[in-house]
Parts: sequence; structure tokens; C-alpha cells
Amino acid sequence: MRGSAPSSHLRSLVTDEYAESAEYIDILISPFWDDFGPVLADAIKAIDPAGPVIDIGAGSGCGTLAIGDALPMAEIFAVEPSAGLRSALLAKVNAHESLRDRVTVLPEGFLEAELPDRLGLVVAMNVIGHFSSAERRDIWKLLAERLAPGGRAVLNLQPPSEAVDIPEALASTGSIGRRRYECRARAEPTGDGTLTWHMTYRTYQGDDVVDQREVSYSWHLVAEPQLRDELAQAGLRLHPLEPTDLGMYAITRT
Repeated sequence: MRGSAPSSHLRSLVTDEYAESAEYIDILISPFWDDFGPVLADAIKAIDPAGPVIDIGAGSGCGTLAIGDALPMAEIFAVEPSAGLRSALLAKVNAHESLRDRVTVLPEGFLEAELPDRLGLVVAMNVIGHFSSAERRDIWKLLAERLAPGGRAVLNLQPPSEAVDIPEALASTGSIGRRRYECRARAEPTGDGTLTWHMTYRTYQGDDVVDQREVSYSWHLVAEPQLRDELAQAGLRLHPLEPTDLGMYAITRT
């Protein structure tokens, strides 16, 4: 293996933006994977990867498990720079005997990680907005150089694609035992094609708030036409996945 494509751009997650919210993420992201997990599985289950699988921003491991189930023989590199999320990811992998010997967890950002020379599949769910346009160019260059013949990448574009104000709303909720967990989110444009998301995480016991965490982070906006153009410049092609309202895409070499 050798290092990733050279880049003078530091990853945006050098500091752990999930340090305060990590304990909430696995609980609150489950509804997302109920919808998106089967589409991801359908998009990759027919692949016979001629190289390892990379799960970019693996988070607490929901996507890693979906990949492992869809590709039961594949070696997987799960890249997650957040220590809090990585703890959940490692615990989840360790709890599945079928994954322990074939999932390697990397603590660096994707562009700093030591990756294999040949990649069979790259998955980037709920993460592409963490990368600036310059960093995305480095990612597309890496894919163009290292995707094996017949290999692909799968990602999603999360709304909005334009710099608009997003009023606060309930983003997700879930219960464990006698406690309920929720996330409320709002966003505002902050220039240079970014939004700043403001997330409030609360833990309830009955009607009482027993814990509250507030987190803000920047998100780089990218719309489908822009993504298609960026990929074309790197010799890559974009393919929408059904159902198209989920905003999921496959990327292949042209």
C-alpha cells in the first residue's frame, strides 16, 4: 500500500466535530439507514471487487455493516477520524464475527490515510459535504487512478444544494429504555458555497431534558450538475441510482 493522492489541503475534520455528539449519532442515524441501506446494498451486491472496499467517514459503522452483508468476502477499510464515532464503529465490528478479520479501521482523514493501490469499491455516505471543492478534486483524482476495472464509488448528495436558510426542525429521534434522544437542526449560508449547520442534541427522561449538547459545523454545498462536471474533468462518470429522490449515485471510470 502507499499513501493517498498528494494534497496540500488539510482535511476539515482535523478537530473532532463529533466529540460532543458522538453518543447520539448511532441512535439517531438509524432511520436514515432504513431507507438508504437497501439501495446501497442493491448498488454493490453484484460487484466482485478486484480490490478492497473503502468506507469513507464510516461513522458508527451502519454503512460498514451494510457493505459487509452485501459483500461477504470483501476486505473493508473503514476510515473514520472522529475518536467518538470510531469507538462505536470498532465495537460494532468487534460484535460481528464475520467482520472482525476483514474490516480495518483507519483513524485518519480519507486524504491522509494509507490506502491500497487498487480499490474495488469506495462508499461515501453522508460525508461529501465535509470536503471542499479542492479536496473533492483530490478524491476524484484518486478514484480515477485507483478504481479497478469494473469498480465503482457510491455516494449521496444531501439537501440543500443551494445556500439557503434552513429553519430549525426535528431531524431525528429515538428511544432506549426510559430515555428519548433527539436532534434538532438549522442552517445558515456562510459564504464560499457553504452552510453552517447548528445541531442541538437532547436527552429526555419523560418530559425533562437531562442532557443537552450543541454543535456547529460547516458543510460544502454541491449540486448534481457541479458534481457531474467535476467528475468528467477527472475522467469519471456519474450514474443516478433509483429511487432518484434519495440523491444516491454511482461513479465509474469512463
